[in-house]
Amino acid sequence: MMSQRAFPNPFADYDKSLATGYFDSSGRLTPEFTQHLNNKIRELLQQMERGLKSADPRDCTGYTGWAGIALLYLHLHEVYGDPSYLHMAQEYVKRSLSCLTKRSITFLCGDAGPLAVAAVVYFKLQNEKQAEDCIARLLHLPKLDPRVPDEMLYGRMGYLYALLFVNKHFGEEKIPRNHIQQVCEAVLASGENLAKKRNFTAKSPLMYEWYEEYYVGAAHGLAGIYYFLMQPGLGVSQAKLHNTIKPSVDFVCQLKFPSGNYPPCIEDNRDLLVHWCHGAPGVIYMLLQAYKVFGEQKYLSDALQCAEVIWQWGLLKKGYGLCHGTAGNAYAFLALHNLTRDMKYLYRACKSKRLFGCTNLPGTHGLGAGLGTPVALKRCRPLPWKDLRDLWAAAGSGKLAAEDEIIARGRGVDTMGSDYYQNLSKPRQPEKGDHSPNHNIL
Repeated sequence: MMSQRAFPNPFADYDKSLATGYFDSSGRLTPEFTQHLNNKIRELLQQMERGLKSADPRDCTGYTGWAGIALLYLHLHEVYGDPSYLHMAQEYVKRSLSCLTKRSITFLCGDAGPLAVAAVVYFKLQNEKQAEDCIARLLHLPKLDPRVPDEMLYGRMGYLYALLFVNKHFGEEKIPRNHIQQVCEAVLASGENLAKKRNFTAKSPLMYEWYEEYYVGAAHGLAGIYYFLMQPGLGVSQAKLHNTIKPSVDFVCQLKFPSGNYPPCIEDNRDLLVHWCHGAPGVIYMLLQAYKVFGEQKYLSDALQCAEVIWQWGLLKKGYGLCHGTAGNAYAFLALHNLTRDMKYLYRACKSKRLFGCTNLPGTHGLGAGLGTPVALKRCRPLPWKDLRDLWAAAGSGKLAAEDEIIARGRGVDTMGSDYYQNLSKPRQPEKGDHSPNHNIL
């Protein structure tokens, strides 16, 4: 069934002789390929800017709106060092801050994203007063409201992501540790309570749901939550890591299909989604983080199996964005390359980039689903989860993010570092696989 949602992979797999047009034996991109990517980035930025003329002026989010475009330009500034990109980020930050919803708290789909990105942009522009104002507003969002879920797109994990994003860029503990731990403890307590309530504790000490479904993947589910709970920046105790989080991660591992892919939800037997949001391309980051934290080979072995699924079925017909597109899937290869230094995965990311040329697909121009993603990926390093960073929004900027990422990796630049709302009035009940009331990824 996965074959119905993906183009057949036309590329030969890695062989040293096939990679010479992309990078040398040390993994540095060739001048010719670097120039090609630079040209493509300029082309895609122009295309994105044209598309943004008809964008929704009220969409402040990182996922499909102005904050995602600001994040893309911030990312480009980090890679190229060109101050004009930082000033472009500032312009889009202003648009984003002018239309905050005051309903949602997450990085991707709520007010935390625009505030966090704005704080970093103003910090880099040495505008301390405005940066501090954004941080103060970020800290006062209603993160402990019991109606707020725990997942990434609409929940507390999305809020924690914003806090870690700020600390990463400021290079200091700008967000107080006790503030982060307070939210983290709320997430752990929520998972433990639901596991007990639904009789999961014997199998998994933690359990989470979103709209009455036990989602597995990175966007709404267990893999995304556990990935973050294993991050050093959250300060989870060793006892909690080994006695609570590790067995919960192992429960997710047991859900693996024979193919190596993962279901969108517990007890969902459909082996068909190979997206960051649902399936192996998102679960792989949980597995890689578990391998780094616990040091057990089984996690790396499962991650390598995810990579085979992505290589075979990851050239998605859905589009080229980060959330459910080819660029997002390519990031999994970059994460594996960053950990293993195996050139096969850098090669696979470069080959996936070949699909980014088809920019005539319909969609928006943000990061999570579109054109901005490949721009950032073309500056090559593992973005999605590797270092708790950015790049998600929607159709346009997603493609840009991806192309940008490949160049940075090839130049030896690791700008992501070494480890790389919910509307409280509750909208209509979404279909399984929805990210928002108007977006069904199935």
